[in-house]
Amino acid sequence: MCTVCGCGEPGAPGHHHGHGHDAAHHHGEDPHSHHYGLGPAGVSIADLSQARIVSIERDVLSKNDGYARQNRAWFEQHGVLALNLVSGPGSGKTTLLERSLNDLKAEMALAVIEGDQQTANDAERIRATGVPALQINTGKGCHLDAHQIGHALGDLRPPDHSLLFIENVGNLVCPAMFDLGEAGKVVMLSVTEGEDKPIKYPDMFHRAAVVLLNKIDLLPYVRFDVQRCLDYLRQVNGEAAVLLVSATTGEGMADWHDWLRDQRMRLLNARATSLKSERAALMAQL
Repeated sequence: MCTVCGCGEPGAPGHHHGHGHDAAHHHGEDPHSHHYGLGPAGVSIADLSQARIVSIERDVLSKNDGYARQNRAWFEQHGVLALNLVSGPGSGKTTLLERSLNDLKAEMALAVIEGDQQTANDAERIRATGVPALQINTGKGCHLDAHQIGHALGDLRPPDHSLLFIENVGNLVCPAMFDLGEAGKVVMLSVTEGEDKPIKYPDMFHRAAVVLLNKIDLLPYVRFDVQRCLDYLRQVNGEAAVLLVSATTGEGMADWHDWLRDQRMRLLNARATSLKSERAALMAQL
């Protein structure tokens, strides 16, 4: 759970509904948005003992992991590459998505789940590209969870073999703890945020499959040491790919799109191999 806002407390928004991928589930009138509460988070951390906080956190994360396994199984069954896009607020996630969707929509099926505390502004920007998007409003919650993603899949229904982007709430802390069933986390950092973010938020950067250093067109105008940032990143994650991009000018975006194509092809090849093995096993039983 999030022990700052209490959004993971049982009974708080987003954690008390039945789970199912095949049933539409709405928390409002807009069929393209899911709403998970507008009121208080539902728990005061100051009133809980440390032992109780740990107990709640373990319970909520355990339940979330169960939902994440269901989501992952669904993604694997349908050959959907799901990526969890995370960053601090204002790093440029939605701008990056807009450019990527426009560049890739002619060659592959795409879909987006947008996460914000309020408004459907980002989902509307995504839909303007012609790509389907579903908005999840978390209310007081500071992250998406696997339960919410499962419900969203029931309505959005990404096509088989598609690429699904999940744009998480702008937050470099809590989303690190919540597996959504995704194939990997895409962590974005902009040059306007400071080069020490990887060591300030090591849990998030440790879990990154790829790190996008965005807004590099602003490097001549800001104090940002790229090499120092990369050194900090390698202290917490020696495996993540690192790509320098500008979602505004397009610089470096071809490398990002190539990375996406490679990940999608790996998934499709793995699924084809798995299906071939299953068929061979069935034939052997005949």
